[in-house]
Amino acid sequence: MDYWLEDMEVEDRLSRTTRLLHERNMRTLVVPAFAELTLREIGVARCDYFLKQLAKQSYNRARQARVVLRLALGLAVRHEAIPRNPMDHVSRLRRPARNPDAFEDSEVALIREAVRAWEERPIVAGPRPDGQLGQIVEVLLGTSARIGEVLAIRIRDLDLRSTIPTVKIAGTIISLKGEPTHRQDHPKTSRSVRKIALPAFAVKAIKARLRKRLSIDPEVLLFSNRNGGALTTNNVRRRLRDVMEQAGLTGVTPHRFRRTGATAINDAGGINLAAELLGHTDPRITAQHYIMRDDLVNPTTARMLEEPYGGTA
Repeated sequence: MDYWLEDMEVEDRLSRTTRLLHERNMRTLVVPAFAELTLREIGVARCDYFLKQLAKQSYNRARQARVVLRLALGLAVRHEAIPRNPMDHVSRLRRPARNPDAFEDSEVALIREAVRAWEERPIVAGPRPDGQLGQIVEVLLGTSARIGEVLAIRIRDLDLRSTIPTVKIAGTIISLKGEPTHRQDHPKTSRSVRKIALPAFAVKAIKARLRKRLSIDPEVLLFSNRNGGALTTNNVRRRLRDVMEQAGLTGVTPHRFRRTGATAINDAGGINLAAELLGHTDPRITAQHYIMRDDLVNPTTARMLEEPYGGTA
């Protein structure tokens, strides 16, 4: 499969970030399973078995492996190393059914209190927390943005003086192996650039952060490390997880705040508004992956049944 990795350099239709992700998935997921085989030994049955076994561990990893395996074998077909692509006949991966989870109001209160207690705890040695973790949580909750998008907010992206304060989601933080963490000039997709109205609690958190910024350069990041550089998403996730575990809370992730906001907006304004907030072009993605379903049937059914049958008992 190494020939495929080398040929990836000339695949102009793939962005550099996408190409690096494909290379990583090939090296870590596919090559270990197929390294000892010749191309002609990689048939439909072998590919199908490999993907199904991987899907038992992780559907997402199996999906990623399927993409790069199809690309690699397709390239082999174009080079006439094999007559046809076995992946054309591999059965579809079935996504396991799951209900996206969102925080209850009481859980949000506990999370806020846990972060506040951690930031205000007595410090014996080392620098005191600068309040960024709590502020990041508030912005996550107030925008339903991805963690990388929140960490990529620049001062110029904020408009807090208008009647309706807003933040423009126009980038994300990228951390690639062997390269410094940096801001990418568009979110996960270029189509998800959006301007979001901010609730009062998010505005309060942002203003608190701005008061601690030493630079008023509009290009600087709202959230940054002590050297002014970009925070990595993994470090923020790790810090949040550590703080929550100290407070006895589990399952607290930045992406769950995104699902929480989407669920609240869906309940109040409908799926199309929730999709718009999240930057999705297809509301079906929002409904399937971000909305926590309520299993309570509309209570009016009780009244409808009471009217014809209530007097017979």
